[in-house]
Amino acid sequence: MSDGSLSQDEIDALLQETESLEIDTGFGGGSEPLSEEDKRRFLALLEGVIDSQASNLSILTRKNVNLERPTLELVMGEEILDQLPDEAVDVKIDFTDGLQGEHSYLVDSATAQAIAGLMMGQSGVELDDAALSAVAEALSQISGPVATEIGNQSAKTVQNAPPDFQSVTKDKVRLPQGEVVVKLEYPLMIEGENPAKLVELFSLSLTKEIINATGAGAPDSGAAPAAAMGGAFAAAAGGQAAPQRAQAGIAQTFGQAFGGPQGLGMGTSQSPPNVQPVQFANLQGAGAQGEQGNIGLLMDVYMELTVELGRTRKLIREILGIGEGTIIELDKLAGEPVDILVNHKLIAKGEVVVIDENFGVRVTEIVSPMQRMSDLT
Repeated sequence: MSDGSLSQDEIDALLQETESLEIDTGFGGGSEPLSEEDKRRFLALLEGVIDSQASNLSILTRKNVNLERPTLELVMGEEILDQLPDEAVDVKIDFTDGLQGEHSYLVDSATAQAIAGLMMGQSGVELDDAALSAVAEALSQISGPVATEIGNQSAKTVQNAPPDFQSVTKDKVRLPQGEVVVKLEYPLMIEGENPAKLVELFSLSLTKEIINATGAGAPDSGAAPAAAMGGAFAAAAGGQAAPQRAQAGIAQTFGQAFGGPQGLGMGTSQSPPNVQPVQFANLQGAGAQGEQGNIGLLMDVYMELTVELGRTRKLIREILGIGEGTIIELDKLAGEPVDILVNHKLIAKGEVVVIDENFGVRVTEIVSPMQRMSDLT
């Protein structure tokens, strides 16, 4: 090597050493964890539910919401912290059933305050527990369509854990441990608010599990007939308390579901039933005596008696905004009789009185005995 050239033996040795080296791709050596086809399929799945997610958020905020298609990026460990807002609301909604893995959303504090304020009907809210709970509910409603779509494509029942939320600085954000993070960033625009970005994080293992599950094929072709049968059963269950004129339609639904031409028939060879009128004897006296005897057996049985001052219905955002000093308006007028319920059935009405230092109710009206008996049975 005195003239600076390499002998053939030295060249062969260098080539052998080079072949043993691995090319560093930034992911710990080897090829990139997700192929371009995997990324395309994963993005296509998420883009398919964007409209549903925007609609859910629009309902909660009562504003027009535009959620655009996300960008996907694979980030190693702590490198993701440089790409996050300084202060954010971190809502962790892991996948627990059907598929398991770490999954979360991040939204900057200003956007979180705007979402919470719109949901609670207040402006300038602080990110206290009530506001954070509202933001967590909003992001949970965004996560729901994702789990549903994954379940539809994988023929599995996929469910998320309840949201676990916190307001943190970016160095405290909870990240999937020991693996690559799949980061998706959605441009988010809420009517009347500044443009924002919604960050969604998947662990690499969960992402691969989703891709494999949804790529295994469409749900079994028997799902549609099963759904039709389920609809028939639901219709029949609801029809038990329906007026008699609805029975024919229910029977027809059963017949279609099971292939029978006549109502509940399981096959085409079943002959129509022979229906004859029934003659009933006069049993009024015996019936009344038997009824009294049966009631006597129940006289020592305890039943729950409730006095109901009134009722009302509230939106989720209004319930989340309830605090000390909040006044809730009921559907009863001042001085109107209160309802007296037994096992949640109305039996009487009365007026509120004070007995010594306790509240009581003076009965002012009794519901008819026949009506009470029918309600209690």
